[in-house]
Amino acid sequence: MRRSIRLALLAIADAAIMTASLLLALIIRFDGDVPSEYSSRAFSILPIFVVGGLGQFYIFGLYRSLWRYASIREASRVVFAAVTVSLWLAILVNIGNPSGFPRSVLLIVAMLVAIGAGMTRFSVRVWRGRLSKSVMSSSPNQRTLIVGAGDAGVMLLREFLKHGKRPLGFVDDDRVKIGQRIDGVGVLGSCEDLPKLIQMYRINDIVIAMPSVSRSVVRDIYDRARNYSDVTIRTVPTLYDIATGKVGVGQPRPVDLIDLLGREPVEVNLDEIARYLREKRVLVTGAGGSIGSEICRQVAAYGPSLLILLDHDENGIFDIQTELSNRTPKVRYVSVIADIRDREKVKVVFECNRPDVVFHAAAHKHVPFMEMNPEESVKTNVFGTENLAQAALKWGVERFVLISTDKAVNPTSVMGATKRVAEYIIQHLNCAGKTRFMAVRFGNVLGSRGSVVPLFQRQIASGGPVTVTDPEMTRYFMTIPEAVQLVMQAAALGEGGEVFVLDMGEPVKIIELARTLIRLSGFEPDRDIAIAITGRRPGEKLYEEVLTSEEGTEATRYDRIYSARVSPPNPEEFIHYLRDLEVVTFHGGFDKIVDKLVQLVPTFVPEAARQARETAAPDAMSEVAASRQGG
Repeated sequence: MRRSIRLALLAIADAAIMTASLLLALIIRFDGDVPSEYSSRAFSILPIFVVGGLGQFYIFGLYRSLWRYASIREASRVVFAAVTVSLWLAILVNIGNPSGFPRSVLLIVAMLVAIGAGMTRFSVRVWRGRLSKSVMSSSPNQRTLIVGAGDAGVMLLREFLKHGKRPLGFVDDDRVKIGQRIDGVGVLGSCEDLPKLIQMYRINDIVIAMPSVSRSVVRDIYDRARNYSDVTIRTVPTLYDIATGKVGVGQPRPVDLIDLLGREPVEVNLDEIARYLREKRVLVTGAGGSIGSEICRQVAAYGPSLLILLDHDENGIFDIQTELSNRTPKVRYVSVIADIRDREKVKVVFECNRPDVVFHAAAHKHVPFMEMNPEESVKTNVFGTENLAQAALKWGVERFVLISTDKAVNPTSVMGATKRVAEYIIQHLNCAGKTRFMAVRFGNVLGSRGSVVPLFQRQIASGGPVTVTDPEMTRYFMTIPEAVQLVMQAAALGEGGEVFVLDMGEPVKIIELARTLIRLSGFEPDRDIAIAITGRRPGEKLYEEVLTSEEGTEATRYDRIYSARVSPPNPEEFIHYLRDLEVVTFHGGFDKIVDKLVQLVPTFVPEAARQARETAAPDAMSEVAASRQGG
């Protein structure tokens, strides 16, 4: 039926309800013997009363709702509209007639109008509900249990019912709800009862309908149900995703690794971040990488006047610019294919684009590769950073943010030592001009290119084994968006010279991470997919640190961000050693590079790097390195 016809029929029904309500109210009030003065008055004002009443209904939105989805909110609107209709009647009968109608008549009219209008509207929902039940699927192929009988669970239930599916029941830890029914669907027990309910009702689909619950609770639910291999575990989106319109409650997705990390969502001060990014020219180095591309996404959302994407990987730049151009087309983008080790090209980029803010995410990060290629790590992580920082000073950049790593703390690898030197560089330059230099130090991010999670996923997909270097190895983990949000918040805090440390939560055993990923893929560890222990790689630590023994932290006004008390290096000594490092990097060899890094970073312990170098099987790379060292 066309919408205009439905609205016309509804208005006609409302007019009849208002007419009947007025006349019936008089009959009720006077026990059927209505005085002529009241009846004549009622008939004289009836047309204008009905027209005005329909206007009140329109104002309250009673002709703009989809009544098949009516709820308490719509019911309250009906009641308020009925009260205003009664007030409208009071105004009419008192014009030119001070005696008016008895107050009880006005009250009865309000009640009758509310009942009549409510019945006509909510009957639509009742009828639709009965129709849904009549065609409801009773197929045993999907036997669903909803975890959480709150608002999200009820909304999810209605989505199921709307599509002709009826879940078998709810579980909820609120004991008051257990045994109750919601739209005919019972609350069967608490989360502790999940294993028993799965077996009793042959459940094969569990949906966690608690978008604001902590990830530790999600993990607990997952652990209770994971032993049943034929059960699919899904969850509804987060409140943030729902509020921003990315997805709806009725779109559950599979539980993933992020849901099970046990970390709480990040809360950032959006206004504070917007103040230093909106209408600014922002340069992101390493823009095609995992961290850099996410920085670009989040910066673009704050409306910079120009976003400069710099990377030596043209494919990565193409992908992120294509994505951003579709997502935030109002932002102006400039893509630069360049290597930060090229000092002259870096100068040109700054001179042409004059960035106000720089996020420096370009770096070599793979520990074993950098052990075998230390000169490449130094060229990029040290002197590439120096090139950018010097250009930032010259061209008056407001903020320069270095993305650092927990591997810079008491480094045992060349990569970690070079990132520590990069931190020293920005501290050394911080007072040389108006630019605020700062570093943000954090651990591993889930899903970044070359990280452990994609590697495990590929190994699982190929049937295993999943390789773990040491059963006791632990790492701190964050999601990429979470890490970038905290980086951007830390940048807003920085006054210059700080090394910020992000709260990484509790460390995770790599072997447990592997087992969780195997289970999420539908397999059982050590039965379907083997786990192989391969031994630690060159330069790897058993566990990571976020501070040296000399450092402490100072709290900031944000719970997840700390400022490390890091003393800047002695200026004259630092520059002397840095220039020596530059000479040996381009004209020396492995041992000389490591010796200079030890001079720059006294906490660097290079024994693992030297041992790995000595015991590595000769190949083309090691032969070249050896010849260079001897030359």
